[in-house]
Amino acid sequence: MKVAVASDDAVGIADHFGRSRCFIIFELQDGVIKGTEIRANSHTAFARGECAGEGHETHAHGHDHAGVVGLLKDCEAILCHGMGWRAAEELKANGVRALMVAAPLSAEQAVLAYASGALEVSGEHCGCRG
Repeated sequence: MKVAVASDDAVGIADHFGRSRCFIIFELQDGVIKGTEIRANSHTAFARGECAGEGHETHAHGHDHAGVVGLLKDCEAILCHGMGWRAAEELKANGVRALMVAAPLSAEQAVLAYASGALEVSGEHCGCRG
C-alpha cells in the first residue's frame, strides 16, 4: 500500500495540504516501510501562486483539484495537519482517504501509526469553509 504525507521539508507533516511543497509517498508492506518517493506539489492553486493576497480565506473562488488528485490517486491515504473540505471530498471521491493528523509526529511516525491502526486523527478535513 502507498500512503502520502503532505510536507514542506520532506521530513515533517505540513500544516496545510494545499500549501505543502511536496508529498512524501511511503510504500508499505506488512506495516514496514519498503521505500519512499518525493513528489513535488505543483498541482494546487497555492503551489501555482494563484492564492496570494487578500480574500483567499473566503474560499469564494473555485479550485480544480484534478491535478493533485491525479498525483495521489495511487495512494490509499494522504496525511496532513489541515485540508479544505473541497480537496478532502475530491480525494475521497477518487478513493484516497484524507486524514488530519492530531499529534506532532514526523511523516514516518505518522505513516507507521496509520499502518498499525494507531494514528490519532482530528477529522477528514480542517473545516475551513468560507
